[in-house]
Amino acid sequence: MGGCGDTGGGPQKQTALVRTQVVSKVAYTPKTCLTGEVKARVQTNLSFRVSGRIIERNAEVGDHVTPDKVLARIDPAEQRADVISAEAAQRSADARVRQTAAAFERQKALIKDGFTTRRDYDQAEEALRTAQGSLEAAKAQLGSVRDALSFTELRSSSAGIVTARNAEVGQVAQAAQTMFSLAEDGERDAVFHVYEAAFLHEMASPDIELSLVSDPRITAKGVAREVSPSTDTTSGTVRVKVAITNPPPAFALGSVVFGCATQKPRQVVLLPAGALTNIAGKPAVWIVDAKTLHVALKPVTVASYETQAVVIDGGLEPGERVVTAGAKLLRPDQTVIIAPDEAS
Repeated sequence: MGGCGDTGGGPQKQTALVRTQVVSKVAYTPKTCLTGEVKARVQTNLSFRVSGRIIERNAEVGDHVTPDKVLARIDPAEQRADVISAEAAQRSADARVRQTAAAFERQKALIKDGFTTRRDYDQAEEALRTAQGSLEAAKAQLGSVRDALSFTELRSSSAGIVTARNAEVGQVAQAAQTMFSLAEDGERDAVFHVYEAAFLHEMASPDIELSLVSDPRITAKGVAREVSPSTDTTSGTVRVKVAITNPPPAFALGSVVFGCATQKPRQVVLLPAGALTNIAGKPAVWIVDAKTLHVALKPVTVASYETQAVVIDGGLEPGERVVTAGAKLLRPDQTVIIAPDEAS
């Protein structure tokens, strides 16, 4: 009954002990690091220029080949028969030229003395010109079939390493079908598949730091030389080729490397991950009023999420006090007690 006369106010607002951080901006220079693969600057697909059955193969994946080395051969029987036929056709055409040339010379001598007609002279000259044209065509045909015979040997276009092989003895190869892939000796690239978000910030330097995944002590420098104009539809990434400057011997073809690029420094606020909450699904933090020690939610813009921190690049001003621990049980306009070691 005594309690019925209690005329005190409603429930009192509870205070909460929190840890805070005074907002200050710092220079933020993050690194974008990705893994890539060392590849040859020039990679060539080698194929026969004529069709036929492969009778010899002289290279395996990983072999280093020299320029003009014979990698494979196809059966040249058909091409040799074509050469024999073309040679016979050329000899026939050559004989025809000699015959018509002699007839024309006779007509030329006779017409001077009036012992032949102009019509016979013109016919002899026409026959000679036709025979000469046939001889030129026969020579061209012979050259063509001789080239086709040489195409039965597949030769390396330059020095390099065989990276793929599709040729087997007994296989019927079609013209232009890739038989070998050759990574040519010379300059090397590190190829990366980069998400588009990495291009949103300007880099501090064009130089890219490269290191072997298997041994980070082995390093090199590189510069992006080619950025694909389109996004890969499967992975959603952009292919970037980085030219390696003086690659060490350990940067062999197929080596996996780290590539790191440093962004230009910008002024941001770094907060512990526990300071972040949300308003209607959007990021926010609790701000402590310096006079009343009441808290209020304030929306912020998050630049990126680090392992133990969040990077804020909008919504906060230097000097504001942000709750960094104890924010889960807070509500708007609640009074808080700042941890004694931070009260000053």
